[in-house]
Amino acid sequence: MTDPELIARILGGLTGVVGVAVCLGYGLWRFLALALSAAWAAFRTEPPGGNDPRITPYTGPEPARPAYWSGQMWLDARFAGQAAALTVRYLLTRHWLGLVVRRRLLQGRNGQTGELAANGFGRLLLRLLAPGTALAALLSALLASVLLAGVALFFAVELALVALAALAAVLAGRAAEGLWKLALGIRMKCPYPGCYRPFPLAVHLCPGCGAAHRELRPGAFGALRHVCRCGKALPSTLMTGRRGLAARCPHCDRNLPPAVGTTRVVHLPLIGGTSAGKTMLLAAMLDGLRSWSHESGLTVEYASPDDLREANTLGQSLNRTGWALKTQGGQPRALMLLVGHGRRRRLLYLYDPMGESFRDADTTRGQGYLAHADGVLLVTDVLAAPVVRRALHAGDTERAEAARPAELGPVETYAGFTGELQGLGGRRGRLPVATVVTKRDALDRLDSLPRPAEPVEAWLAEIGLDELVRALGHDFAAARYWVVSARAATGAGALDSERRRAAEPVLWLLSRTGLRVGGLVRDRPDAQARRDTRARRDTEGAQDVRDAQVGHGEERSNTP
Repeated sequence: MTDPELIARILGGLTGVVGVAVCLGYGLWRFLALALSAAWAAFRTEPPGGNDPRITPYTGPEPARPAYWSGQMWLDARFAGQAAALTVRYLLTRHWLGLVVRRRLLQGRNGQTGELAANGFGRLLLRLLAPGTALAALLSALLASVLLAGVALFFAVELALVALAALAAVLAGRAAEGLWKLALGIRMKCPYPGCYRPFPLAVHLCPGCGAAHRELRPGAFGALRHVCRCGKALPSTLMTGRRGLAARCPHCDRNLPPAVGTTRVVHLPLIGGTSAGKTMLLAAMLDGLRSWSHESGLTVEYASPDDLREANTLGQSLNRTGWALKTQGGQPRALMLLVGHGRRRRLLYLYDPMGESFRDADTTRGQGYLAHADGVLLVTDVLAAPVVRRALHAGDTERAEAARPAELGPVETYAGFTGELQGLGGRRGRLPVATVVTKRDALDRLDSLPRPAEPVEAWLAEIGLDELVRALGHDFAAARYWVVSARAATGAGALDSERRRAAEPVLWLLSRTGLRVGGLVRDRPDAQARRDTRARRDTEGAQDVRDAQVGHGEERSNTP
Protein backbone atom coordinates (compact mmCIF):
# COMPACT_ATOMS: atom_id res chain seq x y z
CA MET A 1 0.00 0.00 0.00
CA THR A 2 1.50 3.29 -1.03
CA ASP A 3 1.67 6.31 1.22
CA PRO A 4 -0.79 8.37 -0.87
CA GLU A 5 -3.40 5.64 -0.53
CA LEU A 6 -2.90 5.55 3.23
CA ILE A 7 -3.20 9.27 3.43
CA ALA A 8 -6.37 9.14 1.33
CA ARG A 9 -7.84 6.49 3.59
CA ILE A 10 -7.00 8.49 6.68
CA LEU A 11 -8.44 11.65 5.21
CA GLY A 12 -11.55 9.80 4.03
CA GLY A 13 -12.09 8.26 7.46
CA LEU A 14 -11.50 11.60 9.14
CA THR A 15 -13.98 13.23 6.75
CA GLY A 16 -16.60 10.56 7.49
CA VAL A 17 -16.13 10.81 11.26
CA VAL A 18 -16.30 14.58 11.16
CA GLY A 19 -19.33 14.53 8.87
CA VAL A 20 -21.32 12.07 11.00
CA ALA A 21 -20.32 13.71 14.24
CA VAL A 22 -21.22 17.22 13.08
CA CYS A 23 -24.43 15.95 11.49
CA LEU A 24 -25.71 14.08 14.54
CA GLY A 25 -24.30 16.45 17.09
CA TYR A 26 -25.37 19.73 15.58
CA GLY A 27 -26.24 19.96 11.88
CA LEU A 28 -29.33 17.74 11.75
CA TRP A 29 -30.98 19.45 14.72
CA ARG A 30 -30.11 22.85 13.38
CA PHE A 31 -31.69 22.04 10.05
CA LEU A 32 -34.84 20.65 11.74
CA ALA A 33 -35.18 23.54 14.17
CA LEU A 34 -34.89 26.25 11.55
CA ALA A 35 -37.09 24.42 9.02
CA LEU A 36 -39.86 23.80 11.57
CA SER A 37 -39.67 27.38 12.79
CA ALA A 38 -40.02 28.64 9.24
CA ALA A 39 -42.97 26.27 8.66
CA TRP A 40 -44.71 27.45 11.82
CA ALA A 41 -44.17 31.10 10.91
CA ALA A 42 -45.69 30.46 7.47
CA PHE A 43 -48.66 28.55 8.90
CA ARG A 44 -49.53 31.15 11.50
CA THR A 45 -51.39 34.39 10.74
CA GLU A 46 -51.08 37.41 13.01
CA PRO A 47 -53.74 38.24 14.03
CA PRO A 48 -55.85 35.22 13.05
CA GLY A 49 -57.94 36.17 10.04
CA GLY A 50 -56.17 39.52 9.74
CA ASN A 51 -54.74 41.25 6.69
CA ASP A 52 -52.10 38.69 5.87
CA PRO A 53 -50.64 38.82 2.33
CA ARG A 54 -50.88 35.04 2.15
CA ILE A 55 -54.66 35.18 2.54
CA THR A 56 -56.50 35.37 -0.77
CA PRO A 57 -59.46 37.81 -0.38
CA TYR A 58 -62.87 36.27 -1.01
CA THR A 59 -64.66 38.11 -3.81
CA GLY A 60 -67.80 35.96 -4.09
CA PRO A 61 -71.39 37.16 -3.62
CA GLU A 62 -71.74 35.94 -0.04
CA PRO A 63 -70.69 38.64 2.48
CA ALA A 64 -68.93 36.15 4.74
CA ARG A 65 -65.43 34.79 5.11
CA PRO A 66 -64.95 31.18 4.00
CA ALA A 67 -64.24 28.87 6.90
CA TYR A 68 -60.53 28.34 7.60
CA TRP A 69 -60.77 24.60 7.11
CA SER A 70 -62.50 24.93 3.73
CA GLY A 71 -59.54 26.47 1.89
CA GLN A 72 -57.07 28.66 3.72
CA MET A 73 -55.92 25.78 5.91
CA TRP A 74 -54.61 23.92 2.88
CA LEU A 75 -52.96 27.04 1.48
CA ASP A 76 -51.20 27.62 4.80
CA ALA A 77 -50.07 23.99 4.85
CA ARG A 78 -48.61 24.42 1.37
CA PHE A 79 -46.89 27.64 2.40
CA ALA A 80 -45.50 25.89 5.48
CA GLY A 81 -44.13 23.01 3.41
CA GLN A 82 -42.57 25.43 0.92
CA ALA A 83 -41.02 27.47 3.76
CA ALA A 84 -39.47 24.33 5.31
CA ALA A 85 -38.07 23.13 1.97
CA LEU A 86 -36.65 26.55 1.12
CA THR A 87 -35.06 26.75 4.58
CA VAL A 88 -33.32 23.38 4.10
CA ARG A 89 -32.13 24.42 0.66
CA TYR A 90 -30.87 27.75 1.92
CA LEU A 91 -29.02 26.19 4.87
CA LEU A 92 -27.37 23.61 2.62
CA THR A 93 -26.36 25.70 -0.38
CA ARG A 94 -25.99 29.24 0.92
CA HIS A 95 -25.02 28.86 4.57
CA TRP A 96 -23.16 25.57 5.02
CA LEU A 97 -21.61 24.93 1.60
CA GLY A 98 -21.39 28.53 0.43
CA LEU A 99 -20.51 30.45 3.57
CA VAL A 100 -19.11 28.01 6.17
CA VAL A 101 -17.21 25.60 3.86
CA ARG A 102 -16.18 27.61 0.79
CA ARG A 103 -15.74 31.12 2.17
CA ARG A 104 -14.51 30.27 5.66
CA LEU A 105 -13.05 26.79 6.24
CA LEU A 106 -11.35 26.48 2.84
CA GLN A 107 -9.90 29.95 3.39
CA GLY A 108 -8.49 28.98 6.78
CA ARG A 109 -11.12 30.91 8.69
CA ASN A 110 -13.22 29.90 11.67
CA GLY A 111 -16.48 28.39 10.47
CA GLN A 112 -18.54 30.16 13.17
CA THR A 113 -16.92 33.59 13.43
CA GLY A 114 -15.09 33.90 10.09
CA GLU A 115 -11.82 34.91 11.82
CA LEU A 116 -8.57 33.90 10.07
CA ALA A 117 -6.48 31.33 11.95
CA ALA A 118 -3.40 32.74 13.70
CA ASN A 119 -0.86 30.36 12.05
CA GLY A 120 -0.42 28.03 9.13
CA PHE A 121 -1.12 24.87 11.13
CA GLY A 122 -4.44 26.25 12.23
CA ARG A 123 -5.35 27.23 8.70
CA LEU A 124 -4.37 23.73 7.46
CA LEU A 125 -6.48 22.07 10.13
CA LEU A 126 -9.52 24.17 9.19
CA ARG A 127 -9.04 23.29 5.53
CA LEU A 128 -8.93 19.58 6.47
CA LEU A 129 -12.25 19.97 8.33
CA ALA A 130 -13.97 21.49 5.28
CA PRO A 131 -14.81 18.17 3.52
CA GLY A 132 -16.23 16.69 6.73
CA THR A 133 -18.31 19.79 7.29
CA ALA A 134 -19.60 19.63 3.72
CA LEU A 135 -20.49 15.97 4.25
CA ALA A 136 -22.21 16.90 7.52
CA ALA A 137 -24.27 19.50 5.66
CA LEU A 138 -25.30 17.00 3.00
CA LEU A 139 -26.19 14.32 5.57
CA SER A 140 -28.07 16.85 7.72
CA ALA A 141 -30.06 18.13 4.75
CA LEU A 142 -30.88 14.59 3.60
CA LEU A 143 -31.94 13.30 7.02
CA ALA A 144 -33.83 16.51 7.82
CA SER A 145 -35.70 16.24 4.52
CA VAL A 146 -36.71 12.66 5.31
CA LEU A 147 -37.87 13.57 8.81
CA LEU A 148 -39.69 16.69 7.58
CA ALA A 149 -41.43 14.61 4.92
CA GLY A 150 -42.65 12.29 7.68
CA VAL A 151 -43.82 15.27 9.73
CA ALA A 152 -45.57 16.73 6.67
CA LEU A 153 -47.32 13.44 6.00
CA PHE A 154 -48.46 13.17 9.62
CA PHE A 155 -49.62 16.79 9.57
CA ALA A 156 -51.48 16.27 6.29
CA VAL A 157 -53.35 13.37 7.87
CA GLU A 158 -54.26 15.59 10.82
CA LEU A 159 -55.50 18.32 8.50
CA ALA A 160 -57.55 15.78 6.58
CA LEU A 161 -59.08 14.60 9.85
CA VAL A 162 -59.86 18.20 10.79
CA ALA A 163 -61.50 18.77 7.41
CA LEU A 164 -63.47 15.52 7.72
CA ALA A 165 -64.60 16.48 11.23
CA ALA A 166 -65.70 19.91 9.97
CA LEU A 167 -67.47 18.32 7.02
CA ALA A 168 -69.17 15.86 9.37
CA ALA A 169 -70.29 18.79 11.53
CA VAL A 170 -71.68 20.51 8.42
CA LEU A 171 -73.56 17.40 7.33
CA ALA A 172 -74.79 16.76 10.87
CA GLY A 173 -75.98 20.36 11.22
CA ARG A 174 -77.84 20.28 7.92
CA ALA A 175 -79.29 16.85 8.62
CA ALA A 176 -80.43 17.82 12.12
CA GLU A 177 -82.10 20.97 10.83
CA GLY A 178 -83.66 19.11 7.91
CA LEU A 179 -85.02 16.36 10.15
CA TRP A 180 -86.31 18.93 12.62
CA LYS A 181 -88.17 20.77 9.86
CA LEU A 182 -89.45 17.50 8.45
CA ALA A 183 -90.71 16.35 11.85
CA LEU A 184 -92.51 19.65 12.44
CA GLY A 185 -93.73 19.93 8.85
CA ILE A 186 -91.97 23.26 8.30
CA ARG A 187 -91.98 24.39 4.68
CA MET A 188 -91.05 27.99 4.01
CA LYS A 189 -93.12 29.93 1.49
CA CYS A 190 -93.38 33.63 0.75
CA PRO A 191 -96.65 35.27 1.93
CA TYR A 192 -96.50 38.20 -0.49
CA PRO A 193 -98.54 38.73 -3.67
CA GLY A 194 -96.68 38.20 -6.91
CA CYS A 195 -94.34 35.73 -5.22
CA TYR A 196 -95.85 32.99 -3.01
CA ARG A 197 -92.79 30.90 -3.92
CA PRO A 198 -91.28 28.25 -1.66
CA PHE A 199 -87.65 28.50 -0.63
CA PRO A 200 -85.29 26.22 1.34
CA LEU A 201 -83.46 29.05 3.10
CA ALA A 202 -84.33 32.69 3.75
CA VAL A 203 -81.93 35.58 3.31
CA HIS A 204 -80.67 36.62 6.75
CA LEU A 205 -79.42 40.11 7.59
CA CYS A 206 -76.31 40.78 9.64
CA PRO A 207 -77.30 42.79 12.75
CA GLY A 208 -73.96 44.59 12.57
CA CYS A 209 -73.85 45.94 9.02
CA GLY A 210 -77.11 44.76 7.44
CA ALA A 211 -75.38 42.60 4.81
CA ALA A 212 -77.64 39.98 3.22
CA HIS A 213 -76.43 36.40 3.80
CA ARG A 214 -78.02 33.92 1.38
CA GLU A 215 -76.06 30.87 2.59
CA LEU A 216 -76.37 31.16 6.36
CA ARG A 217 -76.33 27.44 7.06
CA PRO A 218 -73.60 24.88 7.80
CA GLY A 219 -71.27 24.84 4.83
CA ALA A 220 -68.03 26.19 3.40
CA PHE A 221 -68.46 29.44 5.36
CA GLY A 222 -68.63 27.67 8.71
CA ALA A 223 -70.22 24.72 10.46
CA LEU A 224 -71.71 26.45 13.50
CA ARG A 225 -71.26 30.11 12.64
CA HIS A 226 -70.36 32.42 9.77
CA VAL A 227 -68.18 35.49 10.17
CA CYS A 228 -69.59 38.47 8.29
CA ARG A 229 -67.24 40.76 6.40
CA CYS A 230 -67.79 43.29 9.18
CA GLY A 231 -66.42 40.79 11.71
CA LYS A 232 -69.77 39.89 13.29
CA ALA A 233 -70.20 36.18 14.08
CA LEU A 234 -73.60 34.88 12.92
CA PRO A 235 -75.18 31.56 14.02
CA SER A 236 -75.63 29.26 11.06
CA THR A 237 -78.39 26.98 12.37
CA LEU A 238 -81.79 27.42 13.97
CA MET A 239 -80.58 25.55 17.03
CA THR A 240 -77.70 27.98 17.60
CA GLY A 241 -79.81 31.13 17.26
CA ARG A 242 -80.31 31.92 13.56
CA ARG A 243 -84.02 32.42 14.23
CA GLY A 244 -83.21 35.69 15.98
CA LEU A 245 -81.93 37.35 12.78
CA ALA A 246 -84.08 39.45 10.47
CA ALA A 247 -85.00 37.53 7.33
CA ARG A 248 -86.16 38.27 3.78
CA CYS A 249 -87.62 36.26 0.95
CA PRO A 250 -84.82 35.20 -1.43
CA HIS A 251 -87.11 35.75 -4.43
CA CYS A 252 -88.86 39.08 -3.84
CA ASP A 253 -86.56 40.47 -1.10
CA ARG A 254 -89.44 41.44 1.21
CA ASN A 255 -89.32 41.08 4.98
CA LEU A 256 -90.44 37.81 6.52
CA PRO A 257 -91.86 37.33 10.04
CA PRO A 258 -89.42 35.84 12.56
CA ALA A 259 -91.46 32.63 12.84
CA VAL A 260 -90.81 31.68 9.19
CA GLY A 261 -88.39 28.78 9.21
CA THR A 262 -89.06 27.85 12.84
CA THR A 263 -92.80 27.17 12.85
CA ARG A 264 -94.98 25.09 10.61
CA VAL A 265 -96.90 27.29 8.19
CA VAL A 266 -100.60 26.67 7.52
CA HIS A 267 -102.05 28.33 4.43
CA LEU A 268 -105.80 28.97 4.54
CA PRO A 269 -107.43 30.94 1.71
CA LEU A 270 -110.92 32.37 2.11
CA ILE A 271 -112.79 31.51 -1.09
CA GLY A 272 -116.00 33.32 -1.93
CA GLY A 273 -117.63 35.63 -4.42
CA THR A 274 -117.70 39.40 -4.29
CA SER A 275 -119.83 40.59 -1.31
CA ALA A 276 -120.02 37.06 0.12
CA GLY A 277 -118.69 38.46 3.41
CA LYS A 278 -115.10 37.18 3.34
CA THR A 279 -113.48 40.24 4.86
CA MET A 280 -116.06 40.59 7.61
CA LEU A 281 -115.70 36.89 8.34
CA LEU A 282 -111.93 37.36 8.52
CA ALA A 283 -112.42 40.11 11.10
CA ALA A 284 -114.84 37.90 13.02
CA MET A 285 -112.30 35.07 12.99
CA LEU A 286 -109.60 37.35 14.39
CA ASP A 287 -111.92 38.49 17.17
CA GLY A 288 -112.99 34.89 17.76
CA LEU A 289 -109.43 33.68 18.13
CA ARG A 290 -108.85 36.44 20.66
CA SER A 291 -111.98 35.40 22.54
CA TRP A 292 -110.87 31.74 22.60
CA SER A 293 -107.44 32.82 23.89
CA HIS A 294 -109.20 34.37 26.89
CA GLU A 295 -111.30 31.29 27.54
CA SER A 296 -108.74 28.49 26.94
CA GLY A 297 -105.07 27.65 26.59
CA LEU A 298 -105.00 28.99 23.04
CA THR A 299 -102.31 31.61 22.35
CA VAL A 300 -102.60 34.06 19.47
CA GLU A 301 -100.34 36.90 18.34
CA TYR A 302 -99.70 38.75 15.12
CA ALA A 303 -96.59 37.62 13.30
CA SER A 304 -95.32 41.09 12.43
CA PRO A 305 -96.13 44.79 12.98
CA ASP A 306 -97.59 44.92 9.46
CA ASP A 307 -100.12 42.23 10.37
CA LEU A 308 -101.06 44.08 13.54
CA ARG A 309 -101.50 47.29 11.57
CA GLU A 310 -103.66 45.56 8.95
CA ALA A 311 -105.89 43.99 11.61
CA ASN A 312 -106.28 47.31 13.41
CA THR A 313 -107.25 49.05 10.17
CA LEU A 314 -109.87 46.39 9.49
CA GLY A 315 -111.26 46.60 13.01
CA GLN A 316 -111.47 50.38 12.95
CA SER A 317 -113.29 50.31 9.62
CA LEU A 318 -115.89 47.93 11.02
CA ASN A 319 -116.34 50.05 14.15
CA ARG A 320 -116.93 53.21 12.10
CA THR A 321 -119.27 51.90 9.39
CA GLY A 322 -120.36 48.42 10.43
CA TRP A 323 -119.13 47.11 7.06
CA ALA A 324 -115.77 45.99 5.77
CA LEU A 325 -114.44 47.72 2.69
CA LYS A 326 -114.38 45.67 -0.47
CA THR A 327 -111.10 43.86 -0.98
CA GLN A 328 -109.04 45.75 -3.55
CA GLY A 329 -105.92 45.03 -5.59
CA GLY A 330 -104.65 41.90 -7.25
CA GLN A 331 -103.27 38.96 -5.36
CA PRO A 332 -103.63 39.20 -1.57
CA ARG A 333 -100.91 39.45 1.03
CA ALA A 334 -101.34 36.82 3.71
CA LEU A 335 -102.41 38.05 7.13
CA MET A 336 -100.12 36.12 9.46
CA LEU A 337 -100.86 34.93 12.98
CA LEU A 338 -98.94 32.76 15.41
CA VAL A 339 -101.44 30.36 16.94
CA GLY A 340 -100.36 27.95 19.65
CA HIS A 341 -101.76 25.46 22.08
CA GLY A 342 -99.56 23.72 24.61
CA ARG A 343 -96.05 23.35 23.19
CA ARG A 344 -97.15 23.39 19.55
CA ARG A 345 -97.47 26.44 17.35
CA ARG A 346 -98.58 27.20 13.82
CA LEU A 347 -97.82 30.21 11.64
CA LEU A 348 -101.20 30.84 10.08
CA TYR A 349 -101.39 32.48 6.65
CA LEU A 350 -104.91 33.81 6.00
CA TYR A 351 -105.56 34.95 2.42
CA ASP A 352 -108.49 37.26 1.64
CA PRO A 353 -108.57 37.58 -2.18
CA MET A 354 -110.99 39.61 -4.24
CA GLY A 355 -114.15 37.78 -5.19
CA GLU A 356 -113.35 38.55 -8.83
CA SER A 357 -110.25 36.36 -8.49
CA PHE A 358 -112.40 33.26 -9.01
CA ARG A 359 -114.59 34.39 -11.88
CA ASP A 360 -112.85 32.20 -14.44
CA ALA A 361 -110.03 29.70 -14.87
CA ASP A 362 -107.42 32.28 -15.90
CA THR A 363 -107.82 34.54 -12.87
CA THR A 364 -108.05 31.55 -10.53
CA ARG A 365 -104.87 30.09 -12.00
CA GLY A 366 -103.08 33.32 -11.13
CA GLN A 367 -103.73 32.79 -7.40
CA GLY A 368 -100.40 31.11 -6.72
CA TYR A 369 -101.00 30.71 -2.98
CA LEU A 370 -103.64 28.05 -3.74
CA ALA A 371 -100.80 25.67 -4.60
CA HIS A 372 -99.71 25.76 -0.95
CA ALA A 373 -103.17 25.55 0.67
CA ASP A 374 -103.47 23.27 3.71
CA GLY A 375 -107.22 23.71 3.78
CA VAL A 376 -109.96 25.88 2.34
CA LEU A 377 -112.37 28.29 4.01
CA LEU A 378 -115.33 28.33 1.62
CA VAL A 379 -117.39 31.45 2.36
CA THR A 380 -120.94 30.73 1.23
CA ASP A 381 -123.60 33.37 0.72
CA VAL A 382 -126.76 31.34 0.12
CA LEU A 383 -128.71 34.52 -0.61
CA ALA A 384 -126.85 34.68 -3.95
CA ALA A 385 -128.01 31.20 -5.00
CA PRO A 386 -130.70 31.36 -7.72
CA VAL A 387 -132.60 28.45 -6.14
CA VAL A 388 -132.80 30.37 -2.86
CA ARG A 389 -133.75 33.66 -4.49
CA ARG A 390 -136.62 31.97 -6.31
CA ALA A 391 -137.97 30.66 -3.01
CA LEU A 392 -138.18 34.11 -1.41
CA HIS A 393 -141.49 35.91 -1.02
CA ALA A 394 -141.90 39.61 -1.74
CA GLY A 395 -140.99 40.93 1.70
CA ASP A 396 -138.04 38.59 2.08
CA THR A 397 -136.66 39.66 -1.29
CA GLU A 398 -136.15 43.20 0.01
CA ARG A 399 -134.55 41.89 3.19
CA ALA A 400 -132.19 39.73 1.13
CA GLU A 401 -131.23 42.68 -1.07
CA ALA A 402 -130.48 44.75 2.03
CA ALA A 403 -127.96 42.09 3.07
CA ARG A 404 -125.93 42.76 -0.11
CA PRO A 405 -125.86 39.29 -1.61
CA ALA A 406 -122.82 38.13 -3.53
CA GLU A 407 -122.61 38.56 -7.28
CA LEU A 408 -122.15 34.80 -7.86
CA GLY A 409 -123.96 31.96 -6.17
CA PRO A 410 -122.00 29.47 -4.03
CA VAL A 411 -122.28 26.67 -6.60
CA GLU A 412 -120.90 28.89 -9.37
CA THR A 413 -118.12 30.19 -7.13
CA TYR A 414 -117.13 26.68 -6.12
CA ALA A 415 -117.18 25.43 -9.69
CA GLY A 416 -114.94 28.31 -10.75
CA PHE A 417 -112.08 27.53 -8.43
CA THR A 418 -112.17 23.83 -7.58
CA GLY A 419 -110.73 22.55 -10.85
CA GLU A 420 -107.90 25.07 -10.84
CA LEU A 421 -107.19 24.28 -7.18
CA GLN A 422 -106.56 20.68 -8.20
CA GLY A 423 -104.37 21.83 -11.08
CA LEU A 424 -102.29 24.18 -8.92
CA GLY A 425 -101.77 21.97 -5.89
CA GLY A 426 -102.55 18.51 -7.20
CA ARG A 427 -103.78 17.46 -3.77
CA ARG A 428 -107.37 18.69 -3.45
CA GLY A 429 -108.49 15.24 -2.39
CA ARG A 430 -106.24 15.43 0.68
CA LEU A 431 -107.42 18.85 1.85
CA PRO A 432 -110.16 19.65 4.37
CA VAL A 433 -112.75 22.30 3.59
CA ALA A 434 -114.57 24.38 6.17
CA THR A 435 -117.77 25.74 4.63
CA VAL A 436 -119.01 28.85 6.42
CA VAL A 437 -122.50 30.14 5.61
CA THR A 438 -122.45 33.89 6.27
CA LYS A 439 -125.13 36.50 6.97
CA ARG A 440 -127.05 34.40 9.45
CA ASP A 441 -128.53 37.56 10.95
CA ALA A 442 -130.27 38.19 7.61
CA LEU A 443 -131.23 34.54 7.18
CA ASP A 444 -132.91 34.52 10.60
CA ARG A 445 -135.24 37.33 9.43
CA LEU A 446 -136.49 35.47 6.37
CA ASP A 447 -139.84 33.74 6.68
CA SER A 448 -139.57 32.07 3.27
CA LEU A 449 -136.70 29.78 4.35
CA PRO A 450 -136.26 27.44 7.28
CA ARG A 451 -134.09 28.93 9.99
CA PRO A 452 -130.40 27.83 9.83
CA ALA A 453 -129.91 24.88 12.11
CA GLU A 454 -127.51 22.05 12.87
CA PRO A 455 -126.46 20.05 10.99
CA VAL A 456 -125.79 22.86 8.53
CA GLU A 457 -125.25 20.50 5.59
CA ALA A 458 -128.76 19.12 6.06
CA TRP A 459 -130.14 22.66 6.14
CA LEU A 460 -128.24 23.50 2.93
CA ALA A 461 -129.74 20.47 1.24
CA GLU A 462 -133.20 21.50 2.48
CA ILE A 463 -132.96 24.92 0.83
CA GLY A 464 -131.82 23.43 -2.46
CA LEU A 465 -128.00 23.42 -2.22
CA ASP A 466 -127.62 19.66 -1.91
CA GLU A 467 -125.48 19.73 -5.10
CA LEU A 468 -122.86 21.85 -3.31
CA VAL A 469 -122.87 19.55 -0.27
CA ARG A 470 -122.38 16.47 -2.44
CA ALA A 471 -119.56 18.10 -4.41
CA LEU A 472 -117.70 19.14 -1.27
CA GLY A 473 -118.00 15.70 0.25
CA HIS A 474 -116.73 14.11 -2.95
CA ASP A 475 -113.87 16.48 -3.76
CA PHE A 476 -112.26 17.01 -0.36
CA ALA A 477 -110.82 14.72 2.28
CA ALA A 478 -113.08 16.18 4.98
CA ALA A 479 -115.82 18.79 5.10
CA ARG A 480 -117.49 20.60 7.98
CA TYR A 481 -120.12 23.31 8.00
CA TRP A 482 -120.90 26.38 10.07
CA VAL A 483 -123.43 29.18 9.83
CA VAL A 484 -122.19 32.51 11.21
CA SER A 485 -123.29 36.10 11.52
CA ALA A 486 -120.10 38.07 10.93
CA ARG A 487 -121.91 41.31 11.76
CA ALA A 488 -122.89 39.95 15.17
CA ALA A 489 -119.28 38.83 15.75
CA THR A 490 -117.50 42.08 14.87
CA GLY A 491 -117.45 45.69 15.81
CA ALA A 492 -118.93 47.33 18.86
CA GLY A 493 -121.40 45.19 20.77
CA ALA A 494 -120.18 41.93 19.21
CA LEU A 495 -121.36 38.71 20.82
CA ASP A 496 -118.62 36.55 22.36
CA SER A 497 -120.51 33.38 21.49
CA GLU A 498 -120.70 34.41 17.84
CA ARG A 499 -117.05 35.46 17.83
CA ARG A 500 -115.96 32.06 19.07
CA ARG A 501 -118.29 30.37 16.62
CA ALA A 502 -116.72 32.36 13.76
CA ALA A 503 -113.25 31.17 14.79
CA GLU A 504 -114.21 27.49 14.97
CA PRO A 505 -113.65 26.80 11.24
CA VAL A 506 -110.07 28.06 11.54
CA LEU A 507 -109.48 26.03 14.68
CA TRP A 508 -110.88 22.92 13.02
CA LEU A 509 -108.59 23.33 10.03
CA LEU A 510 -105.64 23.92 12.37
CA SER A 511 -106.52 20.76 14.27
CA ARG A 512 -106.19 18.86 11.00
CA THR A 513 -102.51 19.90 10.92
CA GLY A 514 -101.79 18.45 14.37
CA LEU A 515 -102.47 21.47 16.57
CA ARG A 516 -104.45 20.16 19.52
CA VAL A 517 -107.38 22.53 19.43
CA GLY A 518 -110.03 20.04 18.39
CA GLY A 519 -111.60 20.22 21.82
CA LEU A 520 -112.46 23.86 21.22
CA VAL A 521 -114.62 23.04 18.20
CA ARG A 522 -116.05 19.71 19.27
CA ASP A 523 -119.77 20.34 19.62
CA ARG A 524 -121.23 19.49 22.99
CA PRO A 525 -125.03 19.31 22.56
CA ASP A 526 -125.93 21.24 25.68
CA ALA A 527 -123.36 23.97 25.19
CA GLN A 528 -124.12 24.24 21.48
CA ALA A 529 -127.81 24.56 22.14
CA ARG A 530 -127.20 27.36 24.63
CA ARG A 531 -124.97 29.19 22.17
CA ASP A 532 -127.50 28.94 19.35
CA THR A 533 -130.38 30.01 21.56
CA ARG A 534 -128.52 33.01 22.90
CA ALA A 535 -127.23 33.98 19.45
CA ARG A 536 -130.68 33.90 17.85
CA ARG A 537 -132.16 35.88 20.73
CA ASP A 538 -129.50 38.55 20.55
CA THR A 539 -129.03 38.81 16.80
CA GLU A 540 -132.18 40.85 16.28
CA GLY A 541 -130.86 43.60 18.55
CA ALA A 542 -127.18 43.33 17.69
CA GLN A 543 -127.32 46.00 14.98
CA ASP A 544 -129.05 48.49 17.28
CA VAL A 545 -126.39 47.96 19.93
CA ARG A 546 -123.64 48.40 17.35
CA ASP A 547 -125.15 51.61 16.01
CA ALA A 548 -125.36 53.00 19.52
CA GLN A 549 -121.70 52.30 20.11
CA VAL A 550 -120.20 53.37 16.76
CA GLY A 551 -117.07 55.38 17.38
CA HIS A 552 -116.04 53.42 20.47
CA GLY A 553 -113.56 51.28 18.50
CA GLU A 554 -110.88 49.19 20.12
CA GLU A 555 -107.21 49.08 19.22
CA ARG A 556 -105.70 45.63 18.85
CA SER A 557 -102.48 44.74 20.60
CA ASN A 558 -99.93 42.33 19.21
CA THR A 559 -101.62 39.58 21.19
CA PRO A 560 -105.23 39.45 19.95
